[in-house]
Amino acid sequence: MSIKKIELENFTVFENMEVSFCKGINVMLGENGIGKTHIMKVLYAACQSSRHDVSFSQKTVMVFRPDGFSIGRLISRKKGEGHTARVTVISDMSKIGMSFTNKTKKWDAKLVGEEQWERQMSDLTSVFIPAKEILSNAWNLESAVKMGNVELSRLVSSGDTSNKQSGCEPVCVGKLEFDDTYLDIIAAAKVDISKGVDSAERKKYLDLLQKISMGKVTISDERFYLKSNTQAKLEFNLVAEGLRKIALAWQLIKNGTLEKGAVLFWDEPGANVNPKYIPVLVELLLMLQKEGVQIFISTHDYFLSKYIDVKRTAEDSVRYCSFYNEDEKGNVSCEIAESFDLLEHNAIMETFRQLYMDEIGVSI
Repeated sequence: MSIKKIELENFTVFENMEVSFCKGINVMLGENGIGKTHIMKVLYAACQSSRHDVSFSQKTVMVFRPDGFSIGRLISRKKGEGHTARVTVISDMSKIGMSFTNKTKKWDAKLVGEEQWERQMSDLTSVFIPAKEILSNAWNLESAVKMGNVELSRLVSSGDTSNKQSGCEPVCVGKLEFDDTYLDIIAAAKVDISKGVDSAERKKYLDLLQKISMGKVTISDERFYLKSNTQAKLEFNLVAEGLRKIALAWQLIKNGTLEKGAVLFWDEPGANVNPKYIPVLVELLLMLQKEGVQIFISTHDYFLSKYIDVKRTAEDSVRYCSFYNEDEKGNVSCEIAESFDLLEHNAIMETFRQLYMDEIGVSI
């Protein structure tokens, strides 16, 4: 099972958009705010709604978290009242869709094809890895979010001169909100089947990732640790963020989340990862797609994008989706290419060319 296409009308930054995907690695490129993560979140919500207890429209609201949990706020802001947003996700077996207006209450969108989608896609497993690493803050986060008790504090002067150590006290300045992608990834990583023998397929992934992370993920009292052969286990928050991201991938493979038939969404996988480890990360992605995992990644990283092109073989399924503003009105279009170098609209390469021109100008 794989996602083949998405159709969007009057949804967030998209006025009218259709994007087709391959069954392997789909690389989404474009400037900030162009809608790459929005598309991945909608696709993820559709994948999650293959479960009988999850609604497509409600999950969309929970991964976007608009004000008042109102799905109507996801309508393109270029449009006035009375316009309708439509979203359709098509797989190789079924399709699901929804429509709503800016007057739709909460997530009460009109759904189409939900029963057939659940029936035909019931075995689908999906996971979304957000751009920001969250496992180091996983302890009791789920309960705190549900209770609305995740508070953002800052230190301000207490005016108490007797406190010579700092003279400051924490003051709550607001509440942090985490969308469902963060809560879901914590739940997926918490599945712990660390005991037992790994299959040959799983072991090759784990061995590859351990070259980077230098350890294995362990869970104790709902806290995540990285344990190596040379030192005692380290709290996740004491490990470099780039290594934490690699360790998370290790955990998802170890516990069977990323296996044949799964769909992986990964927002900025190369962020904070040492460039010398990018080829290993790309090797992992290519190995996973060979085993039947469909992958969607959003990136601004030249090395990651280019290494996928360099390391792929003729048998690998890779597609580049480059999003760009087609006019001054901000209408978003998407260019599809099977190779990174074939893209005519390529924000990453445009920046590298500008850097080269600036360097030549300085040297002259």
